[in-house]
Amino acid sequence: MDMLTQWLGWLPNLAPGLVVSLQLTGLALLIGFPLGLLFAVMAAAKLAPLQWISFLFVEVGRGLPALVLLYLLYFSLPDAGITLTSLTTAIIALSWNAGAYASEYFRAGLAAVPLGQKEAALTSGLSGWTGFRIVILPQALRISTPPLAGLAVLVFQASALAFVIAVPELMSKSFEIASISFEYLSVYMLTAVIYGSITLVFLGLVRVLERRLSRHLQRN
Repeated sequence: MDMLTQWLGWLPNLAPGLVVSLQLTGLALLIGFPLGLLFAVMAAAKLAPLQWISFLFVEVGRGLPALVLLYLLYFSLPDAGITLTSLTTAIIALSWNAGAYASEYFRAGLAAVPLGQKEAALTSGLSGWTGFRIVILPQALRISTPPLAGLAVLVFQASALAFVIAVPELMSKSFEIASISFEYLSVYMLTAVIYGSITLVFLGLVRVLERRLSRHLQRN
């Protein structure tokens, strides 16, 4: 049996795992990015408690590898009487990790908004939350978008770590097939091709997005 025939035969069994990987990535980004923006705003707040909460969230999320977060949440929390499903644990861990890094990108984006724009918002009578929402935030989001898109690719790749706590994602399905067929090289090559193909598509979209944003900036 040639390799291509084997791959075609395994794809239907790998597809459900790929769907779980994409769902896990999507949920982690859907939760992580808004959290990152929230903690970026809190870091710039004048109240010290808000700054400290933001600091703890970001530094723990960036300081601990996603794999350590997965183990801590899945195997340690039951000792404290809290038991989470493997999928819930993976969503929380990857969201925390993504949110911590996204917070730094958002903070850099907010800092990069020219001071003149902030002053223009004030002189237009747009103070406080209104000025931030209408003038500052859109520009900060535009600046932060390229690195955030790159982070989304990294979160998709990191979703393979959920295999260690038995989430039925793509890597888990690959392991099942390899354990039954003993065709480890062929199975994991197919898995690498799937991860690589999706990553290349994502990166291509990121480059298109970057070019479009650059043209917009040049026109201004």
